[in-house]
Amino acid sequence: MLFRFLICLLFTLPIQAQVFKAPAYPLLTHSPYFSVWSFNDTLAAATTKHWTGADHSLRGIIKVEGQYYNFLGHDEKNYEPLLQFSEEQPYTVSYIETEPSANWKDETFSDGNWKQGEAPFSSNKSAKTPWNTKDLWVRRTFEIKEPNVGPLFLALHYDDNIEVFLNGKQVFQKVGWNRKIEYFPIANYLQQGKNVLAIHISNTAGGAYLDVGLAKEPEKITSFPILQAVQNSVEIRATQTLYQFRCGPVKLDIKFTSPLLLDNISALATPVSYITFSLTSTDQKIHPATLYFGVSSSLASNMPSQPVKVAAYSTENLLMLKAGTLEQPILQKKGDDLRIDWGYLYVGIPKTTKATQTIVSSTNLAQELLHTDLEKNISGNHLLLLTKIPFEAVGSTTQKKMVMVGYDELYAVQYFNQNLKPWWKANHSASMESSMEKAAKDYQLMMTSCHTADKKIYGNARSAGGDHYAQLCVLAYRQSIAAHTLVKSPEGELLFLSKENFSNGSINTVDVTYPSAPLFLLYNSNLLKGMLNGIFYFSESGAWKKPFAAHDLGTYPIANGQTYKEDMPVEECGNMLILTAAITKADHHPAYAKKHWHTLTIWADYLRREGLDPANQLCTDDFAGHLARNANLSIKAIVALGGFAMIAEQLHKSDTAILFRKMAKDMAAQWMKLAFTGDHYALTFDKKDSWSQKYNLVWDKLLGLHLFPQEVYQREINFYLKQQNEYGIPLDSRKTYTKSDWILWTATLAEKDQDFQSLILPVYAYSQHTPSRVPLSDWHETTNGKQVGFQARSVVGGYFIKTLEMKWRK
Repeated sequence: MLFRFLICLLFTLPIQAQVFKAPAYPLLTHSPYFSVWSFNDTLAAATTKHWTGADHSLRGIIKVEGQYYNFLGHDEKNYEPLLQFSEEQPYTVSYIETEPSANWKDETFSDGNWKQGEAPFSSNKSAKTPWNTKDLWVRRTFEIKEPNVGPLFLALHYDDNIEVFLNGKQVFQKVGWNRKIEYFPIANYLQQGKNVLAIHISNTAGGAYLDVGLAKEPEKITSFPILQAVQNSVEIRATQTLYQFRCGPVKLDIKFTSPLLLDNISALATPVSYITFSLTSTDQKIHPATLYFGVSSSLASNMPSQPVKVAAYSTENLLMLKAGTLEQPILQKKGDDLRIDWGYLYVGIPKTTKATQTIVSSTNLAQELLHTDLEKNISGNHLLLLTKIPFEAVGSTTQKKMVMVGYDELYAVQYFNQNLKPWWKANHSASMESSMEKAAKDYQLMMTSCHTADKKIYGNARSAGGDHYAQLCVLAYRQSIAAHTLVKSPEGELLFLSKENFSNGSINTVDVTYPSAPLFLLYNSNLLKGMLNGIFYFSESGAWKKPFAAHDLGTYPIANGQTYKEDMPVEECGNMLILTAAITKADHHPAYAKKHWHTLTIWADYLRREGLDPANQLCTDDFAGHLARNANLSIKAIVALGGFAMIAEQLHKSDTAILFRKMAKDMAAQWMKLAFTGDHYALTFDKKDSWSQKYNLVWDKLLGLHLFPQEVYQREINFYLKQQNEYGIPLDSRKTYTKSDWILWTATLAEKDQDFQSLILPVYAYSQHTPSRVPLSDWHETTNGKQVGFQARSVVGGYFIKTLEMKWRK
């Protein structure tokens, strides 16, 4: 009875209901480099972070009636170097690549016959000291005058398995690797005079890396007590995250708004977020208040140690703070776990707010609030761009004041050896100052537009799949968009280029575009064209000569051609054909397909030859390894050929349409015989005791191709319902992990809403209970909800597939 009541309640909740809990909470979300999140349920529980997990600190303290309350973030950790790692200061060590004698780790050991090399060590050919053997032994000798430094930390970036000794005593050991310099507390065995750090590291797979140093924490002084503001609520909407706090006798509401409006390219492309602060008295009395909002200079650097210059100035209507690295290495770094260290961070506030701006340390804001001197220009690191906002008389009428945070990348990507500015700078007269002036002028319009968009996005998803489904879509919305950058190609085409976050850092990966596509097909198919344009150009320019589609365009932000080491021929040809067919359906016109017809024909011909019974190759689920005779990959090829026939028919190429339609139907009939096992269809044609999610079937349904009979869908759905674990259906019979985007696609095959709900509710439970507090991971363990890999990726745009199916069904 209770269950029936809850189900009824689920479908009678107001459309305005949104999301109240998430693995991580989006705050400033625009691009792979400008993306700040709270990884905690309480905004003040920890330092806010870039999606990679590096500190990108936002700070907030409010003073009410002389009492200070912390409501946003923590001070940044400030480690004072005792022994610098390579980015702070170059250093040389002794090393050897064959196992030394047993006492190699002692400070008295003589390493005079070892090699000398400059850090870091890496398997990368451009490394200061290339390292290509399995094992490496390193000794770093240094002098210390005062060993009593308090808590000691090991600064370490390594790959993969490591043990570290300080003066002969083991202080650290770990299997695995870390992606950047991290600080680990260790026992203090320092001694006055000579000291030795000795390291043994093994490269078991993939890349190899070693950089090491030592640090201490400086003493922190707090001159007055700061209370924690009481967080009463948090709510996530598609474009906004809202918090409500109690700060003594005052209620504080905060609204983080990133106007990622898919039907408004100008708003979408402009990298400016609004933070709105609203104060109301809760006791009918008048209270003076001062709010301090800070943005760390770390948002403009890859590593906190990089020197940054900050300046305070003003425009016609705004007070401004600007920060950027001294080095400005534009487009000089590529890869996955990186932050931007070129271009400039901006914080702006209307002059009418009577605010003041200054530059202080980001490591002890409480102490800095006592300072009255206004810093106009300063260089260093761990700096905080601080805006002091007065609320002179807070009463029962709400007072609102707004701050803007923006980022100017200068250049966003390199595209076939040409550096491209971000879309919003395509007009050469555009500047961040003028953009923020316009953003301030358009504030009320943007708030109204975002409110309308939030309501529409939630309402559409709720109508398609219910509240739990709608909440998953809300969680996915900003994450999916912000994993892309928007630029204009030299030919004038829109390019909407993804970064394969927390995977390998590829740019414009086709099999990342494929799962991301439903969101963009639903709300602006031009953006999906922007995700395909670069791949078409790569082939049609002659730079890519193979008879199938490329996997990617490079490693973000360098898009000069594929860098992934292995092709995925059936996978990527199928993806490109299906998505082009989907654009044709979304546009109600085949113009885009006509433009690329010759290339599509080459890829269709490849699938005709190789698609039905694929050879041993990777598919988009490459983390699961190679498969021959992959039944789900075969479906992709069959549906792609059906989509190609659909396009041909709309282009009035009747002979081609008839030929490929018949071919796809015949292949589907063969597939049903090859994959059939009785109560389901196999993972591979030769292993009848196996199974897998056949998520690629969903495009047969959405495109209305009718290549496979409904009984195939239903047989698979019935089987999946028996395979579910607490947090979803496993991807296939080999492991218990899953991909949440594929579950949403699989569930969309269901004709009965009850079956759809049964399949998606475990994914919703995962989103609410996962112990992995990172921007939504699409690859998780179905038994315990833990992240297996991946985070903050665009593929969660695939959650919108049920909404797309409903739209196209009408």
